[in-house]
Amino acid sequence: MKRLETITQEPIYTEATFPECHASTVALCGKTLVAAWFGGTHEKHPDVGIWLSRREGSKWSAPVRVAKIDETAHWNPVLFYGPDKTLHLWFKTGATIPHWKTFTMTSRDSGKTWSAARELVPGDDTGGRGPVKNKPILLADGTLLAGASSEQGTWEAFFDRSSDNGKTWQRTPNLDRTALGEKHGIIQATMWESAPGKLHALLRSSCGYCPRTDSDDNGRTWKPVYDSKLPNNNSGIDLARLPDGTLALAHNPVVGNWAARTPLRIALSFDNGVTWPSFVDIETEPKMEFSYPAIIPVGKNELAVTYTWKRKQIHFWHGKLV
Repeated sequence: MKRLETITQEPIYTEATFPECHASTVALCGKTLVAAWFGGTHEKHPDVGIWLSRREGSKWSAPVRVAKIDETAHWNPVLFYGPDKTLHLWFKTGATIPHWKTFTMTSRDSGKTWSAARELVPGDDTGGRGPVKNKPILLADGTLLAGASSEQGTWEAFFDRSSDNGKTWQRTPNLDRTALGEKHGIIQATMWESAPGKLHALLRSSCGYCPRTDSDDNGRTWKPVYDSKLPNNNSGIDLARLPDGTLALAHNPVVGNWAARTPLRIALSFDNGVTWPSFVDIETEPKMEFSYPAIIPVGKNELAVTYTWKRKQIHFWHGKLV
């Protein structure tokens, strides 16, 4: 059975002008890794902006603030590098989560310079559109699929689909979460395509496990969510699919609503997400926070992960399957 072996594990930075950080994202642009996160006095503070670092060779650049478009808190950046060599950045703004708006920027030089920010869906008042935490995926038919959600009342999850490289988006209906009961919500889907048009997603929830849903029509419609048997602590997860079909899930393997955010695990599935028999815990310190991972493939058998380290730093893990 394949297992994971660590190549590199390090902080992206050791000194910064902001005391707290959270919600990182990572993309591979050719041979350059780009990571982004939100940083400021603390989550929700009006001074929170979007920060970015680039890794060329073996060294990360000093963090630079790439987005601060108003005097409200900024949240949850998401990076995606498209086949046209455009690096996309999406992020949220707003004093509170139910009133988020989504903005987007693009870069043609691997994150060195950026376009002006524009609102993703002008006039939207549903709490944000497009990618809410995890990277979108490019489907076999060319559609860009993003996991989206709303936290106005009981949490709801849906998907946004774009057929024009992220210029415009079409919203699906909310997922059917009947199996969870009325009081439990779902947000922040992470998705994969197992065959052309055959899609699957795992979600964060308040019910103690990761609900799963599947689609047979390129994400236009989705089956009601069901129990994946994967534990969830009501914190963010992310998944990457390797070229051979192996799935790698980064998560906290803890059951509960607002439960502990340690350890941080990367688990492997060789049967399209039915079982997860091989794993490595990359952080294990008790009573600390190692959370909100982002994971991407960076080669045939390699993975890159960024994550929140005690709210003080963003850390980077690079590993391979052996």
